This record gives sequence, C-alpha cells and structure tokens, in this order.
Amino acid sequence: MQPETGFSSAEALLAAIVESSEDAIISKTLDGIVLTWNAGAERLYGYKTHEAIGRNMTFLLPPDRPDEEIEILAAIRRGERVQHQDTRRLRKDGRQIDVSVTISPICDRSGFITGASHVARDITQRKQAEEEIRESEATLRAYLESAGQGVVAAEPGGRIVLVNRKVEEMFGYQRDQILGQNITLLIPESQRDGHSNCCLDFFEHPRQRPKGAAMNLAGLRRDGDEFPIEMSLSYVKTAKGTLGLALISDITGRVKLEQQLRQTQKLESLGVLAGGVAHDFNNLLTGILGNASLALETFSTDHPVRTQIRDILHASERASHLTRQLLAYAGKGHFVVEPINLSGLVREISNLIQTSISRNVQLRLELQEELPLVEADAGQLQQLIMNLVINGAEAIGPDQNGAVLVTTGVEQVDEAYLNSTLKDVFGTPDLPEGAYVTLQVHDTGCGMDEETIVKAFDPFFTTKFTGRGLGLAAVQGIVRGHKGSLKVYSSPGKGTTFKVLLPASQAKPTHKSDLRVASPHGEGALILVIDDEEIVRRTAKAMLERYGYSVVVAENGKDGLDLFHVLDDKVALVLLDMTMPVMGGEETLRHLRAKRQNVKVLLSSGYNEVEAIRRFSGKGLAGFIQKPYSAIVMAEKVKSVLAAMPV
Repeated sequence: MQPETGFSSAEALLAAIVESSEDAIISKTLDGIVLTWNAGAERLYGYKTHEAIGRNMTFLLPPDRPDEEIEILAAIRRGERVQHQDTRRLRKDGRQIDVSVTISPICDRSGFITGASHVARDITQRKQAEEEIRESEATLRAYLESAGQGVVAAEPGGRIVLVNRKVEEMFGYQRDQILGQNITLLIPESQRDGHSNCCLDFFEHPRQRPKGAAMNLAGLRRDGDEFPIEMSLSYVKTAKGTLGLALISDITGRVKLEQQLRQTQKLESLGVLAGGVAHDFNNLLTGILGNASLALETFSTDHPVRTQIRDILHASERASHLTRQLLAYAGKGHFVVEPINLSGLVREISNLIQTSISRNVQLRLELQEELPLVEADAGQLQQLIMNLVINGAEAIGPDQNGAVLVTTGVEQVDEAYLNSTLKDVFGTPDLPEGAYVTLQVHDTGCGMDEETIVKAFDPFFTTKFTGRGLGLAAVQGIVRGHKGSLKVYSSPGKGTTFKVLLPASQAKPTHKSDLRVASPHGEGALILVIDDEEIVRRTAKAMLERYGYSVVVAENGKDGLDLFHVLDDKVALVLLDMTMPVMGGEETLRHLRAKRQNVKVLLSSGYNEVEAIRRFSGKGLAGFIQKPYSAIVMAEKVKSVLAAMPV
C-alpha cells in the first residue's frame, strides 16, 4: 500500500507543478490530438481547457505554417526531440504570437512512443526587443556608412575590427582588405613611430581627443599616395575590452584652399609693395628726368655735356620702363588710357619683337582688320605682347626650329566662358558679358602641364634660368589692370596658347598729332603745384618757369588750400598730387571746387589705380599726367589744359 500512496503523491505533485507553470504545457497523441491543457496554455493561447482538449494541434497554426505540425510529429515518431524552436502560433483572438517550443516524445513502460509533450513559452517581447535591437543596429550601421568621415575601430594592439564605407573610399581598399590588419596599414612609414607611442599612451589612459589640426597628420592610400588628414580619437568599452575609435577627415581640399589663400595673400602683398616702390621711384625719376631734360635744353647743341645728359635721360627712361613693369604686376598699370587698335599696335612693334627672339623662331602674324578698339595704355599692351612672345619663343629649344603665331580677333563671350578663364587667379571681379578683343600668342614649344600653368604667373616661379624679370607675372598685372582676363591652352610636347581678352570699346581712335601743342610756352599764368615730395615740387617749378609760367608750391593739400584761398582767381591751374599725407588729392580737389567751381586741376601720380581714377570721375578733373615726365611733356600738357574750354 505504501508504494501506491507514494506514487499518488508524486503524481499529484507533478500535476500541481504543471498546472502552476507559466509555460504552456500540453500533451498530445502522435496524431496531434490534445490530451491535456494546463493553465499556462490557457493564458498563452486564450483557449479554455475544455475548448482545446480533443482538438488537433493544427488549430494553433497560422495560415503561413500549415505543415509545421506534421513535420514535428514525424520527428517525434522517429524518437527525436524538437528543442527551443522559435515559431509563431495563433491565439483564440486571432493575434499571432512568437513562441519557443520544446516537444519531446512520451513513452510507455515498454519504451514505445505513445504521444508527445508540448512546452511553449511566450517570446513575443523578446522578439520585439531583438527586432528593436536589429533596427537600432541597422540605423547605426546606416549612419556609420553614410558618415562624411572615415570611422576606424581598433584593438589596443592596433588590429582593425571596424571600418565604414568612407574609409574604403578614402584609402582605396576593400573592407575585407582592411579588417584584421594593423592600423599602420593606413599610416605613412614616417609617422608610424609617433603613432605607436600615441597608441600606447591612449590605451593606458583612454580619453576623448579633439581634432589634431595642428599635428600635420597624413594618411597612406593603397596606391602609396599620402594625403593630409584630421583625426579625433575616442573610445568604447565592450565585453572584450576597450576599442579605440578614430574619426578621420580627408582635408586635401582645405589644405589646397589654404595654400591658394596664402599664395593670393603673398601676391597681394607683393603687389602692394611693388606699387609703393614704383610710386616712390617715379617721384625720384621725376626729379632726375625733369632736371636732365631742363639741362639738355640749357646747353647749346654742340656742347660736349649733352652726350652725358642724353645718357641720363635714356637711363631714366629705362628706369621708368622698369617701374611700369612693377606697376603692371601690381595691377596699377593704367597710365595714358586711349582707344587703341590692337592689330595696329602688334604690327607697329613686330620688327622690335622679331629682333628680341632667337633666329630659330619664326614670328607669324594673323591680324584681323577692322578690329574694335580697346581702352588701354599703349606702353602696357606693348609690354604684354613682348612678354608673351618672348615667353613663347623661349619655350622652343635653341636647337629646334619653331614658330610663334600672334593673332587678333573679336568674340562675343558669355558668363560661362568668362568663368572658365583665369580671372579668379588674377583677382579680377566678375566681368560683363559682351564683345571682347582677343590676342592669342601660340608657340610650338615644349608646353606645360596643369600644375605648371597655375604656377606660371607666380613671380617666384620659372622653368628657365634665373634673372628673367617679372614675365608672366607682369602680364597678369596688365590684364587685371585693364579689366580683362586670360585663358591658357597647353599640354606637354604640344605647345602653348595664351589668349588675352580685353573689353571692346565703342570709342574712336585719337591721332597723336592732335595731342601735340604747337608752342608749349606759357604767358605768365600762375600755376599752384601741390606735392608732398620736395624734389618733385622743385623740378615742376623749374620746368614750368622755364616755359614762362609763374609757380607757387605747397607740400600737402592743406597748405595748398591755404595758398589757393589767398591767391584765389589768380591761380590758372593746380598741379595736384594724388597721394599725400595730411590731406589727399581727392579731398583737396573737393575743397578747391567748393572755393571755385571752374578751377582747372591737373592730377599727377607715380601710379594710377583704376579705382582712384574712378573716384575723381565726374568731379571736374581737367587731366592727368603720369610721373615721371620731362619738361617738354609737362609744358605741353599744361598748355593743352589751359587752352581747353572751362570745366
């Protein structure tokens, strides 16, 4: 009797355990008919015990899993166990739930399989959590892959465990070629020692480190090219330890822009220096050239000293030509602006050009007739043409025969074409669409690559021997000063073409014979000279008095105004320097015209910035004379201004 009581107690205990379980515990026949159904099954599936017992388990199967119960029972008949299988089941309310099922064979005392036990656990929340994790990982992966920076994660030893797409693009590797490799794969050899020390320190004391912009870091591409990078470091702690996380930016574009900015600033600084030197030098040359020209007129034609004086004049003129180059480079090269036929100008200096180039180079001209005029300084354009032709001729080796072709023409250009020129390199503002006169100089020389083309306008760069002057840098200044632009077509071994574009003018040509004054002598008219340079004041006074004028001088605008207030209508003309301390030329002119509206003012300067001339435009300026000037040029200019109609 005791064994039966023990058995019953065990059976009752087992039944209590089954009934109290949170899991669904079901027994069924080998045909799938439900035999027992516990409270956990009621909670999980929503069916009461009496609703489930006697039914085939297929009533719990979703429509998309019609054969799953057949497959499970087949495995049970073979004595196999289905353990922790994740699947879906259908509740009474029609809602599908995620479950994990374990199904085992039930055997009788003889070992025959008579049925199956079915244990199911609700894993819906777990599945949702897993799905959320997967979605979160997918989102993070998407962010990682679309990041504009390269992301590299590495172990303390330097082994790479994660990279994103940007790293592949940046370094030229496929992902499987990077993962598992040491981080030194991406670092130039020259920086590897420093990197090793940095890594040791970083993993000993993990911390955030901002962008190392000042560290001059570089990356190493698969093809061996090095490129500048900026990198910030961070770290993440994982179950396997700390990982170093590097965010890498390719700053090649920024470095190039910074280099271009530094180059532009350097050239602008040189331009300011060149303009200032030329201005001051022209003031000195005014004294030299003016006094030498006066001395030459003083001596008789057979006096032996005239030879030395002529040498002084010639040397002064050459020095003046050098200042023109400096002013051209500085973009301040407008001197005597007049309507010019570019074809005629090229034709005029063709003989001079031919004598300036090697005999093995043939000069050819294809000049368009009936060309629109350009508003320009003839001397500046002559220098531009000479520099381009000489540059082209020197590109042809001394042991080769070649040619330089000079052509002129006119084109209607639009904004897109102008944007393709080198105007931005020159610092030229946006140019208007319309008609442009073109000058093209083509040589059959060695040609240039793109890098050389950009450097060609740097005054410190040359592909020739040293001591060649400003060359293309002066061309740059002349083009910029005339509000034009330039294109360069070249490739190694195929020659070079420089194409200059100058705005076409509607003006008519002015004949130089019309500018000559028959007799430059004055008739005692009073001239007020206002200039801050003593040598210029003395020279101008001597020049004008030599030609019959009365002269008073002032060293700045304020003193000049004081004199003008005293002399008033006795002053026939004011020779006014453009740049002075205390009171500049523009302010002085404004006060002069306030005192007398029709006062005649002749502006003079060692350089002539286009912007400064524009400030005087419409303010009654009677004329402009460029320093340095000779006595006869000064006298003729003053005579022509005095003879003109009142302002």
